[in-house]
Amino acid sequence: MPRATLPPARKRRRSEIGLDVLPGLTVVLAGTPDFAVPALEAIAASRHRLLAAYTQPDRRAGRGLKVEDSPVKKAATALGLPVEQPATLKDPSAVERLASYLPDVLVVVAYGLLLPQAVLDIPRFGCLNIHASLLPRWRGAAPIQRALLAGDASTGVTIMQMEAGLDTGPMLVRRGIQIGPSETGGSLHDRLAVLGAEMIVEALGSLESGSAKFETQDDTLATYARKLSKSEAAIDWTLPAEFLERQVRAFEPWPVAETRLDGQQLRIWSAKVAPADGEAAPGTVLSTDGDGITVMTGRDALVIERLQLPGRRAVSAREFARAHDLSGRVLG
Repeated sequence: MPRATLPPARKRRRSEIGLDVLPGLTVVLAGTPDFAVPALEAIAASRHRLLAAYTQPDRRAGRGLKVEDSPVKKAATALGLPVEQPATLKDPSAVERLASYLPDVLVVVAYGLLLPQAVLDIPRFGCLNIHASLLPRWRGAAPIQRALLAGDASTGVTIMQMEAGLDTGPMLVRRGIQIGPSETGGSLHDRLAVLGAEMIVEALGSLESGSAKFETQDDTLATYARKLSKSEAAIDWTLPAEFLERQVRAFEPWPVAETRLDGQQLRIWSAKVAPADGEAAPGTVLSTDGDGITVMTGRDALVIERLQLPGRRAVSAREFARAHDLSGRVLG
């Protein structure tokens, strides 16, 4: 990709402070959750110059509703980086503040705030997004969980140049990985975060060298990964066990698949599919043994291996069954 031409005044300013003669690119990273931390640390350890980290304003979290720093803020602070936390990037003063860093590239990783066109236009190489799918499949907020729910055999990371549309920009780097049979939302999240960190350093190098080549997405192949909601966590026992097992894996660690027992929430952290025939109604507990708590579904059975009642720790199915008589009970 050719280097963009800077307005004369801005080019003079970069020259005056010596940015044009230093190695590497100048980078600002915008991200908030854990997924963005490996990329932050990888860029900071690279030859490129990480100038600042943008992250969402501090939120109240946990049972005590204490104000907590985002994972990106914690990591950036540990690295001695300036941290910016504007409530919105639509404010002209926030746009001016970002422009004052004179970034070559803005790297965006699960930031969570809308980037208006005025922000997209600031970096001379534009804004690169680390997206956790092989675009154009699973555009949107929850690509990791949607891939698991759909039973995809593989997924990956795409580094793309951002534009006004939702994850529609041209792609710079795509790299796939296989989804393991016991993969959870948490484990896949962690693997893709590390992969994205490796890929963004590679992408920055291609921009710097002028070897970057972008590929237009095929919109006809696009699928949408809508944001997760807690309501999706409720298990419908009339569905096939194969889907429910994917639901359990996809929603670990959040929002966690759940059912009801005596009117109480029962969270299911781990489960597997087992063959089952018979006339039992979906949700009926067929057996409890060393393998787990076997529950009838719309097709086959789901064997619950680890579960949790409200206010209690998660326990094995065997431990739970010792404390609760589940024979013949119906969940849901």
